[in-house]
Amino acid sequence: MADFYYYQRKARTALTYALLTLFLLAALMPFIGIFFTAFKTTSELAAGPFALPETWRWQNFVDAWEGAQFGRYFRSSVIVVVPVVVIATLLSTMSGYAFGMIRFWGDNALLLLIVLGLMVPTEAVIIPLWQFMGQLGLRNTYWALILPQVALSFAFGTFWMRAHFKGMPRELVDAAVVDGCNTWDVLWRVLFPLSRPALLSLVVLLFMWTWNEFFLVLVMVTGDLRTLPVGLALLRGRYAADVPVMAAAATIVSLPVLVLYVFFQRHFIRGMVSGALKE
Repeated sequence: MADFYYYQRKARTALTYALLTLFLLAALMPFIGIFFTAFKTTSELAAGPFALPETWRWQNFVDAWEGAQFGRYFRSSVIVVVPVVVIATLLSTMSGYAFGMIRFWGDNALLLLIVLGLMVPTEAVIIPLWQFMGQLGLRNTYWALILPQVALSFAFGTFWMRAHFKGMPRELVDAAVVDGCNTWDVLWRVLFPLSRPALLSLVVLLFMWTWNEFFLVLVMVTGDLRTLPVGLALLRGRYAADVPVMAAAATIVSLPVLVLYVFFQRHFIRGMVSGALKE
């Protein structure tokens, strides 16, 4: 009987890994096909997206970078992404700490008001936002991209960091207060160093969402202020028949997100799992 249960567990484990491998391949196949296509010539497309190129054609990346002016779009993406991620992460850390560790009058109502930012789609507010930015004189500037995305990221970041701080032991905070720490010291000297997985997970998510933002950029700015996703869409109209160049451009757009995820992979998974196990 013991052998039966042993082999049953083995079979269940093998089936689980087989299903996970199948889903992993299904998720990776589009990226693999785009990657191989980016190095092919147009005539080699008939062999299929997963066929290896006869010669690895790096010129496709040069054509995508120079022909679509990706250098300027890449600079705009960096100028927008860096302040959005930094500002939203700092504000989310402070607000998450306040809502997760401190009780004050009206905290639930204020939290609900902030979380409403997660429920309203961008399409519903894009027209009043466009008018508001015009009244402030910020339309067609980087601030028209940075400020709205900081606000949207702040709503999610507050919800994320509140769940993290709420799951931290209260005894740790009490001990810090007994040792003479004020509220600011408790956050930055005690809790902040212990929050690395949650913070890095938040950074990866905010970077990905801001880097891939399309609709807001398309409406708010023109010309060189546009970011890479919009540049990729414009490339489609210019190189509609040159699929390898478009695949190379798509690879360029997705590469920074993939590199960041690989670099912070361990912390990202730890932050996601810890967030799932906390209230």
